[in-house]
Amino acid sequence: MASLNSVKTWDEEVDVLICGYGCAGASAAIETYDLDSNARLLVIEKAPQEFAGGNCRVSGQSLLISKDKEALKDYQRSMSTSNPIPEDMLDTWAERMVNLEPWIQQIAKDADAEFLRGTGFTDRDAVLEFPELGARDAVAYTSTILPIPSGVWLALKANVEKRNIPVWFDCPLVDLIQDPDTLEVFGAWVEHDGVRKAIRALNGVIMAVGGYEADREMQRNYYGLSDVVPLGTPYNTGDGVRILQKAGAEMWHLRNQGQSGGIWPGIHPEGQKTAYLRNFLLPAFSWVDVDSTGKRFYNEANELQLTHYKEKKHGRWIDVPLHFAHPSHMIFDESTRLAGKMVTEVMTWAAVVTAEGWSEDNSEEIASGLIKKADTIAELAQQIGLDPEVLEAEIAKYNASCEAGHDEALGRNPDTLLPIANGPFYALPLTPVIVCTGGGARRNMDGQVFDHKGKVIPRLFEAGELGSMFSDLYQNGSYLTEAMITGRGAARSALAMEPAQITEAAE
Repeated sequence: MASLNSVKTWDEEVDVLICGYGCAGASAAIETYDLDSNARLLVIEKAPQEFAGGNCRVSGQSLLISKDKEALKDYQRSMSTSNPIPEDMLDTWAERMVNLEPWIQQIAKDADAEFLRGTGFTDRDAVLEFPELGARDAVAYTSTILPIPSGVWLALKANVEKRNIPVWFDCPLVDLIQDPDTLEVFGAWVEHDGVRKAIRALNGVIMAVGGYEADREMQRNYYGLSDVVPLGTPYNTGDGVRILQKAGAEMWHLRNQGQSGGIWPGIHPEGQKTAYLRNFLLPAFSWVDVDSTGKRFYNEANELQLTHYKEKKHGRWIDVPLHFAHPSHMIFDESTRLAGKMVTEVMTWAAVVTAEGWSEDNSEEIASGLIKKADTIAELAQQIGLDPEVLEAEIAKYNASCEAGHDEALGRNPDTLLPIANGPFYALPLTPVIVCTGGGARRNMDGQVFDHKGKVIPRLFEAGELGSMFSDLYQNGSYLTEAMITGRGAARSALAMEPAQITEAAE
C-alpha cells in the first residue's frame, strides 16, 4: 500500500473513484450517478479509449434471468460444493438476481438498444449448463442486448456517456492510499497521460479492474497454466490482485478449476496478444483433436461450450484436459476445411476489437503455414512432430468408430461421427485459452472487502471479475449479471459512507 504520508498534495478530489471501465465499473458509475447526480465521480481505465470495455466487450453477452430465488440458490450451491459460497452472500446474490431484469431492460431502453430474449447468435432460448444440478428451475431464460457482438457493453457505455460521467483513459491504477494501521482507504495513486497523480476519494475507491488472465507469470504461479492465452482483453494483467494483496485483503478463488469460465480450445497465431476461439458452431464433423502423443483425449465434438468446457469424470464435472494435452492439434479433412472459418467471429478480442482477419475457407492460414497440409495422415504427422504410425492408427480407429456409429473410446455424439477421409488432410495447432479469472479479494455483495481477520477494510470496494463469488462451476450468463449487481452494490456502499476526514498532520 501507499501510506497517506506519501501524499504531499492531492491532484484531484472526488467522492467516488471507480477503477476499471468494463461491465462492473460502468454499472457502478451509472448507479452512483442515479443515486446522487451531484456526487463527484471519476472513472479511470488502464486501456486507451479505443480498447476500453474489458472482457464485457467481447464476452458472449449472455445475461442470466431467473424468476425463482430459492431455485437459483439451490442451483448455485450445487455448482459450488467443492468451495462453498457463504450462505448470506448466496442469498443476497439470488435476491438481487431475480430483481435485475427491469434494470437491464432500462439500460437497453436508455441506450436505444433492444433487449432480447435469447443468446443473440443461436436459436436457444436458455442455456442450461448443468440440468441435473437444477438449471431448469433456476434459469428462466437467457437474455442479451443487441447488437451482437458487443451489445451489453455498448448499452452500458451509452448510459455512462449520457450521464456525462468523466472517464480518464490510459490511466492505470498504481496503488491505494491508506492508513498503514487501520487500512482505511483515502484515495489512490494513478498514472494519467504518463504523470503520476494522487486522487482523493472521500467516500471510497471501487476496484473493478478485472483479473490476471493476460499475465503469464500469474497464470503459472496461481494455476499452473504455462501456455494459456486469454480470449478477452490483454489489459487484464493482475494489477488488482497485486494491489489488493498489498492493501491487506484476504484473497479467494484464485485457483478455481478453469477459473470457473473453463479452459477452451483456442488458436493463437504467432505475434498476436490474444487468441481466437475455435469455431464451436462449425457445421462439419470430419475432425478430431489429438494430444502431444497423437491420440484423442476427450469427447471433442459434444457441445462442450454448453458446460464451459467441463466434462463429467469420476462422478463430477471437471475441466477438459486441454492444458495437460498441450501441444495438441485439430486434425481434419477437406470437407471440414471447406465448411467455414475455423474461428468464431464473436466472443474474442482478436475477432471483435482488433479485427484480426481470417479467411472464409481457411486458405490464407494454410498459405501462412499456421495450418499444415498433407496428402496423407503419415505425412501430416511428420510435419507436426508426431509419430506417423501412432497418428495413422488413431485416425483409423476413429474412422472405424464412425462406420460403427459408436465411439467406444470417448463417447462422442453419434451424430458427429464423420470419418476423416476426404483428403488432403490438415492440422491446426490448438492453444488452451481462458475466458477470465475470478480470483481477488474476499468480499460481500455490497462490494465491501475483508482483511485477513474478517473485518471490512474501510472505503475499499471491489466488483466484477476481480474477486468474483463463483468458486467452481459456472452457469452461462452469470458473470455479466454478477458484475452489474456487485458494481451497483459497491456504488451504494460507497455513497453510504461518511466522507473521510484527514487530519492536518496527515496532510
